[in-house]
Amino acid sequence: MRSELSFVAPVSTDLSRMRGWGVDLRRQRQSWFGLKRFAKGFLSLGVPHAVLRFLARFVPVLRSGRLPAPADLEEVEGRVAGATFVMLDPARCENAKQLYWGHGRRPMAEDRLALDTVVALARQADVFLDIGAYTGLFTLAVSAVAPAVQVHAFEIVPAVADALVANLVRNRVDLRVAVHREGVGEDGKTMRVPTGEGGSALPSFFSSRMRFDEGDLVSFRSLDSVAEMLPDGDRVVIKIDVEGTEDAVLGSGQAFLESFRPDILCEVLPEADGAFLDALITPPGLRPFLVTASKLEERPRIEPDAEHRDWLFTAKEPEELRALGLPIG
Repeated sequence: MRSELSFVAPVSTDLSRMRGWGVDLRRQRQSWFGLKRFAKGFLSLGVPHAVLRFLARFVPVLRSGRLPAPADLEEVEGRVAGATFVMLDPARCENAKQLYWGHGRRPMAEDRLALDTVVALARQADVFLDIGAYTGLFTLAVSAVAPAVQVHAFEIVPAVADALVANLVRNRVDLRVAVHREGVGEDGKTMRVPTGEGGSALPSFFSSRMRFDEGDLVSFRSLDSVAEMLPDGDRVVIKIDVEGTEDAVLGSGQAFLESFRPDILCEVLPEADGAFLDALITPPGLRPFLVTASKLEERPRIEPDAEHRDWLFTAKEPEELRALGLPIG
């Protein structure tokens, strides 16, 4: 039985009183060590931003999507596989900002290929699970290209989930997507999650391994329990982006993986335990492909890569992936 849309009213949280962040330098840089709010505000103004756009024509790194969008820009259009969709609030949404700098596409080649891969696989699927959905880039892309696919989007940060719902409503796909304001991982686990309101950007780095004194109480469910939402035999595609807790997601879903043998796009951070992840995807017969800037490279095992972080875990043969138009190396 399909689940219904889930809405939970956010609770205000004073972010200045949080303890136990435990974030690494990569995550700290997302806030520019406290300077981002002021620099971003200045660079998003008319004249400074016009200069920034001019410089970006000659300095490719400026087009990576890390710089701010114009302050008065309300939405941007995304393009994938001949379809279009809209994302709101590029001033705070990292995904929308990337689409602005990439003229409707993700600026980095490996990120474009990751999205293209999920969309190509979703065309033949019945269900798409977006675990760590953020504001819904993958959910919106799949909904635009494969309108018959049932989508379940999981997001633990209240303000981010609000932005996800707003994007769904703007694209008129809110009745086709079940939004779950919960995490996937250790069944029955709960944690406090800051609302994500305020600040220069919607947070994209919270995970179940972080600890906060205040915020909304969010629950987690196992991936195995998600099977209860799906009819037997459904063809399933999953995207997992959970900031280093993909082992908890996959570990909680061994029966799910055996039953559905889904195609999975999974972010694997450099510090991940590749051997442990291998042990989780091998029993159901999934093989790993590293998503690079130009192709999907089949690998004998998962070895976290410092440059490329997305992996495809699939039971499909390379010839089947090529038939979908995906570049295989």
